[in-house]
Amino acid sequence: MTHSRLTDNFQGFGHKRFAELVAVPYDSIVCGKQVPDTANVTVDAMKDDGTVNRAALPAIFNPEDLHALETAMEVRDEYGGTVTVLSMGPPKAADVLRECLYRGVNRAILLTDRRAAASDTLATSYILSQAIRTIGRYDIVFCGRQAIDGDTAQVGPQCAEKLGIPQVTYLERVVGLTDDVARIRRNVGNGWEVVEVELPVLVTVLETANRPRPPAAKLVMRYKRAAVTAELAGRVKADMPDASDEDCRAEVDRRAEVLADSDLLVEQWDLERIGADLSRCGMAGSPTKVFRVQSIVLTKDDYTEVPPTEEGIRQMVHELITDRTLG
Repeated sequence: MTHSRLTDNFQGFGHKRFAELVAVPYDSIVCGKQVPDTANVTVDAMKDDGTVNRAALPAIFNPEDLHALETAMEVRDEYGGTVTVLSMGPPKAADVLRECLYRGVNRAILLTDRRAAASDTLATSYILSQAIRTIGRYDIVFCGRQAIDGDTAQVGPQCAEKLGIPQVTYLERVVGLTDDVARIRRNVGNGWEVVEVELPVLVTVLETANRPRPPAAKLVMRYKRAAVTAELAGRVKADMPDASDEDCRAEVDRRAEVLADSDLLVEQWDLERIGADLSRCGMAGSPTKVFRVQSIVLTKDDYTEVPPTEEGIRQMVHELITDRTLG
């Protein structure tokens, strides 16, 4: 299957038959996030101040972002083009980018900067939109519908607004791409609809869209040593605890050069690289304020067995109300 979306160089060329044979690929950008695994919450999941203790939770690839990645890969498989993955987070988020490399993406970028910490959805979408502009040319931006550590489903649509491009949410399948138009099937709750939209477009993808491909063994062997500069700095500090800052920087540069020569140095950007306005990043750019964080402590050690009868349920509700669990 081919399409005939023409580049500026071929538009108006005058040879219709030639134009029909020209297939121009589509370039995709995927926004992927590393999140705490909320399915494996332990007693240490909350800090004393009521905030999430992310260090106590295993980190995973945000599930719906993984489906967004698979959708982008399917587009590349069918129409050609490239897939670039962008992730914003601490150096540890490079784990997500390695997973993407294992699946065959063309380019991976980590946007990490301490000044981006505590960004709410407004600040996060601003930073991501600036990074997408910095990447340059793209046809489709893919995002997961929402992240499991926030469940707001706001970042994708806010990115589209800041980029000034149309958005299609709740994608289940890309039906087709022809010239500068995408036909997309989206879930509408009690059914589905197919919409047409001009490119470039941002889409948010549901977990029901597809089944993500597993990592390829050859690519795992190829990219298992891939790293960002910040990871190298951490390793050098651990390997050379008594070295001076100058010696550590020199060693980081040396290791980075070795990885770069093997095409294993993952791109690392900061806020200066994307030309971000610092007043719109991190805490300064986040109008969302937490009114109250309440930590629920379960004190009962045993359990109560409720018989599956009307009387049993009536007794259970009575106990819940008496204990003020309800009401």
